[in-house]
Amino acid sequence: MKITRKIILVVLALSLLLVFFTGIASARTWKPVIFGRDWVAITGKPLGATAGAMIFAQGGNAVDATCAMLGVVCTMTDSLHFGGETQALIYDPETNKVYGINGMGHGYTGATPEFYFEQGMAFPPNYGVLAAATPGTPRGLFVMLAEFGTMSLKEVLAPAIRVADGYPIEGALVRGITSSQEMIAGWKYSAPIYLPGGNPPEEGQLFVQKDLANTYRKLVETEQEALANGASRKEAIMAANDRFYKGDIAQEYVRSSQENGGQHTMADLAFTRPTIEEPIHTNYKGIEVYKLTSWTQGPVFIQMLNLLELVDMSKYEYMDAEFIHMLYQIQNLAFADRDFYYGDPTVPPVEPLEGLLSKEYAKERFKQIDWEKNDPNVGPGDPYPFQGEENPYKDQLSNWKPNVTGIAWNPAIEERFYAGTTSIQAADANGMVVSVTPSGGWNPVFIAGHTGVGMSQRLQQFVVDEKLNPFNVTAPLKQPRVTLTPSFATKDGHPYLSFAVQGGDTQEQNLISFFLSVVEFDKNVQEAAEGPYFTSYQMQSSFGDHAQYPGRIRLDARIPQETADKLTAMGYKVEYAGADTVNSGPINAIYIDWEHQTYWGGSSVNGEDYGIGW
Repeated sequence: MKITRKIILVVLALSLLLVFFTGIASARTWKPVIFGRDWVAITGKPLGATAGAMIFAQGGNAVDATCAMLGVVCTMTDSLHFGGETQALIYDPETNKVYGINGMGHGYTGATPEFYFEQGMAFPPNYGVLAAATPGTPRGLFVMLAEFGTMSLKEVLAPAIRVADGYPIEGALVRGITSSQEMIAGWKYSAPIYLPGGNPPEEGQLFVQKDLANTYRKLVETEQEALANGASRKEAIMAANDRFYKGDIAQEYVRSSQENGGQHTMADLAFTRPTIEEPIHTNYKGIEVYKLTSWTQGPVFIQMLNLLELVDMSKYEYMDAEFIHMLYQIQNLAFADRDFYYGDPTVPPVEPLEGLLSKEYAKERFKQIDWEKNDPNVGPGDPYPFQGEENPYKDQLSNWKPNVTGIAWNPAIEERFYAGTTSIQAADANGMVVSVTPSGGWNPVFIAGHTGVGMSQRLQQFVVDEKLNPFNVTAPLKQPRVTLTPSFATKDGHPYLSFAVQGGDTQEQNLISFFLSVVEFDKNVQEAAEGPYFTSYQMQSSFGDHAQYPGRIRLDARIPQETADKLTAMGYKVEYAGADTVNSGPINAIYIDWEHQTYWGGSSVNGEDYGIGW
């Protein structure tokens, strides 16, 4: 169906009416709850949410709308690009099951520790072709759409094509391009796009990505040709997948990588692993919570919930000093395990996930908490006995120490700590719910030749020294352990809460506070999305030099000075977020209200995230 000016105007008018009427009922928050009876669409850009609304208006389901939103936010490029990665959880009401989507790329043929050492690098770099995992988002989108959607690739990519043909560029991307101008100018295929005429575009100027639009059109062309030749909808979508990963698009991606000193090969792009996978889960006080497995930081959330079940929550006020101390120490334990034990579960060694997620292991770890002051030396535990095995890394653990040597804090580390992700939440009238955290290819992005596709920077999350994490050492065809972590929960056998957030290592921190706000402190989804929150830096950063800062804590500006003083007395190094921002990435979430048969959408005020419901 052609997307007309009339449809766009109708959708925008409906969204403005929604904001007006829900704003009356939700004046205690900066943004209103996004109410919907039939559907809700939320993502990191207003144009992205509008794309989801248009697909719903055309009869698409939650996955169709998600794919449209994903295409648009990947095209708006300040936080991700089409060559990045996509992680998702999908609740299918027909099977009453939650499915995981692994749209993560992997290391190229030469991505070995020896290669990086030869380049004089202690870690994979932050930017450029040597930082680029193979593209994961396209395969994630194709498989989601083929297996769980109802529409064609032509229909769901139509908004992204329109945006790539030219959209009014936003101030956030203009500022990002300006600050990265020197790096972008050195990249042959990025500079003409982001520095037209040699300078950054102006806010509101039509921003055109001709090559990316052509790539999208090639994918649609392949799908339509396959349909004309008798292919099924699924077969036609996967024909487009094959063109991207094995055909002329892949050839141009590889050519431009190698032209610029990269190591990508056609075999690297053609290599596949299962995209649909079984998520992990735990039960927290009757709520079943789902996460992706150890190639993400999702198990951190499960480990924290297992620990939090042992806490008497009635003793705490939300975000008072005692609550913050308790949660900071819970995070210390779970993130210390993440930093040492998480990695790609399809590549040896095998992560001790059964032990890590054991409630008995949580009870043992809980005994280690110092309830009076911060413990700066919390290290990885030993989960192996809780799955009936001997720990093969006992010697490494006995010599473990925080990765703090010679590290000084600087703003560049702060930027990487919150590095570029967005999130997508969608739910439809049939009860399908989708939670997504796509990322990779954020500004400044290296464009892969004439494909117009921005390369991922995700290989920087590998380590090259197994002393830091023997499970996440860089290797060809291996996935790095990433920070990306969609979330989904059921209650009484029904969908209950779908939520995700941007922000690198802050993601599980913000999400656990959000979850507790709703479940333990009776906040609605919008109140919980707006916080307040705090950020710990005691874990290893997943980016750059993988350093950690024991005791460092950043408080939301709304948390009183009295609380900061108490935390300082407990051994914390306290600082405040700016008064003009809340201390979180933009949380997007949907609460499923079974009593009233409605959806409640929430979207943080910190960012450009936006939602529409009907």
